[in-house]
Amino acid sequence: MLAARRLLGGSLPARVSVRFSGDTAAPKKTSFGSLKDEDRIFTNLYGRHDWRLKGAQSRGDWYKTKEILLKGPDWILGEVKASGLRGRGGAGFPTGLKWSFMNKPSDGRPKYLVVNADEGEPGTCKDREIMRHDPHKLVEGCLVGGRAMGARAAYIYIRGEFYNEASNLQVAIREAYEAGLIGKNACGSGYDFDVFVVRGAGAYICGEETALIESIEGKQGKPRLKPPFPADVGVFGCPTTVANVETVSVSPTICRRGGAWFASFGRERNSGTKLFNISGHVNHPCTVEEEMSVPLKELIEKHAGEAGGRRAGLGLRKGAWRGGPGSRGWTGLAGGVIGGWDNLLAVIPGGSSTPLIPKSVCETVLMDFDSLVQAQTGLGTAAVIVMDRSTDIVKAIARLIEFYKHESCGQCTPCREGVDWMNKVMARFVRGDARPAEIDSLWEISKQIEGHTICALGDGAAWPVQGLIRHFRPELEERMQQFARQHQARQAAS
Repeated sequence: MLAARRLLGGSLPARVSVRFSGDTAAPKKTSFGSLKDEDRIFTNLYGRHDWRLKGAQSRGDWYKTKEILLKGPDWILGEVKASGLRGRGGAGFPTGLKWSFMNKPSDGRPKYLVVNADEGEPGTCKDREIMRHDPHKLVEGCLVGGRAMGARAAYIYIRGEFYNEASNLQVAIREAYEAGLIGKNACGSGYDFDVFVVRGAGAYICGEETALIESIEGKQGKPRLKPPFPADVGVFGCPTTVANVETVSVSPTICRRGGAWFASFGRERNSGTKLFNISGHVNHPCTVEEEMSVPLKELIEKHAGEAGGRRAGLGLRKGAWRGGPGSRGWTGLAGGVIGGWDNLLAVIPGGSSTPLIPKSVCETVLMDFDSLVQAQTGLGTAAVIVMDRSTDIVKAIARLIEFYKHESCGQCTPCREGVDWMNKVMARFVRGDARPAEIDSLWEISKQIEGHTICALGDGAAWPVQGLIRHFRPELEERMQQFARQHQARQAAS
């Protein structure tokens, strides 16, 4: 999915707190992570339990949903706002505020909720796990979210390659209809709500909300100019909110357990729990739910290491483990990074569109929106891609740029021409067939693309290049010098 534009590396505004005499300030939370099992929202990520209706109900789904619906849109929006939930698809926009844009007097047009399940960001597979193993969470979330915005129906736009996930989701929808949980008089609340599944055809660009809307309407998936925004003119010309699968799926639990409960996790402005994908050079790639603001190092070493593999029931590599599952001391192969933490080179923290960060930054950075922005990257989809010292970092980034070049819809000149240009330059950088001055030229090209396109695909292509130049410029220069020496040697030999 396409991460929304955000200012990378900008300083965050200082927050001013006002204290009155007699007030007792609650102690600030200073440590994050180690989420307890009873606080996990997604309890079937690994498919250990029955994903059908009876299994979902046994784990708490569809519990008192009728009461939630009867409390009305304002109450639901109030809980979502109190939770501090921010969009889980990459943009991080406050969900309660976004949904409230739809909660306005009707002008006669129906309102729709569109769920973005077109998960195409390299390294990202969290929504796939929800639809495969916990589909009723998404269906119930559509109902609760739809009620909050007065929507008539939800359209779940699912990536074309997700065949099994679409099949499970369709079964869950059928079960919900047969049980009277959705459709006419949903849950006996007097509220009518339908859920439809729309299959995509594999275009990454359709992860952008307006391109997704175009695709639902049967048109070519190309982003629309804004304004008008989807909340005014969306699918079929009607008011529409486009939301991520994870964002929608957590809303019923927030309403059941309270916005304050959800807000108790993570830092201020970065609250709640979050699904993280950990892939790359780790001992146990996984998808895990953790508290927002968990340290990146702890996330990788704890969940992608031996203890994480044991909890997930995965096959284990042999290695020495010091301390129990709650310990912060991981060493050797038992840790997350293959070859140990000292073998780490860099991490892409939020999916392929976010700039990489070197090991020195990974030591202390927290996995939330604000901390990663301060580190000149972003949370994105929270897809953590780990690269050890065996990685050809230039080639890795060049491969990502090739992906974005292939997936560009070609509508905007800066993206169509600029990303193709970057792709050609990066191919030469991989060989070292360039001059050091071209590094600055490539940086300038990326800046001319960033912020000058209709959607954020151009930004997603520019940021990996910027991260590479920012942190690994010496590697680029050394490669060019090595190529020059080899070229001179060949000339001398001939």
